[in-house]
Amino acid sequence: MTKDHIDLKGAATILMLTLLWGLNYPAIKFSNAGLSPIFTALLRSSIASILGIIYCISIKQPLFHKGITLLHGFIVGLLFGLEFIFLYLGMLYTDAARSVIFVYLSPFVVAIGAHILLKERLNIIKTIGLILAFFGIYLVFKGKPSAYNRLMLLGDMLEIMAAIFWGATTLYIKKYLAHKVHPINTFLYQLVFSIPVIFVCAYVLEDVWIRDINPIVIGSVIYQSFIVAFVSYLMWFKLIHIYPVGKLSVFTFLTPIFGVFSGILFLKEQLTIGLTLGLILVCFGIYCANYTKG
Repeated sequence: MTKDHIDLKGAATILMLTLLWGLNYPAIKFSNAGLSPIFTALLRSSIASILGIIYCISIKQPLFHKGITLLHGFIVGLLFGLEFIFLYLGMLYTDAARSVIFVYLSPFVVAIGAHILLKERLNIIKTIGLILAFFGIYLVFKGKPSAYNRLMLLGDMLEIMAAIFWGATTLYIKKYLAHKVHPINTFLYQLVFSIPVIFVCAYVLEDVWIRDINPIVIGSVIYQSFIVAFVSYLMWFKLIHIYPVGKLSVFTFLTPIFGVFSGILFLKEQLTIGLTLGLILVCFGIYCANYTKG
């Protein structure tokens, strides 16, 4: 049953999802303490892929398509894999609170890319959102924590690269796969075809994959793989079948808020004035970029 508005149940569900997505950033920091970051991304995609395949079979949905659609699926997986290589590697060097703000530049990458490539024109509200977001990122860079160093700058830049690849993945899906395949297939293409590229990068770039295994590391991997990569995204795909995706996307501005404050709560990261103001502007910018009338 489809609905033209977000009811209380839908709002509560998307609120819970944004909380889960925000908490994912400290979880990555916890797993990085015992596992190499790219290897962790490999585990995440592998575990979630297996679960996704089982789910797909259970609902009698074909796993993969043939011909050009399969090629598009492979390219989506390649872009998705590169996104998570940059995201996980960047988290090795920078704070979770900073990472979540930089990664959520993605909606603005999509807005600009859609304007150029998909002829989806930017309106006044979206343009204001873009300006606010980029000024917010400037403030995050200016509001350096006391422990800031060149490695943290490297981490920040890697997270921005993750945002660019996330945006590129979204644009490619919008152009070649949206409304042409079942959402669960798009979900699977991203995960399954990301595995080879992540594996190659982990093999080439990381000498030691496992440094320390303890309950916190294991729990964080389970959280990232099962709760976030499988359960939360499956719930998201169910939501977009019921509610207008544009109205749902407005709520994504909550994820950076949850991400920043979970980094402060669980990792004792420093909340600077620049980070606070940057968070406010980026979140308001995300709201504007996804705003739809009605």
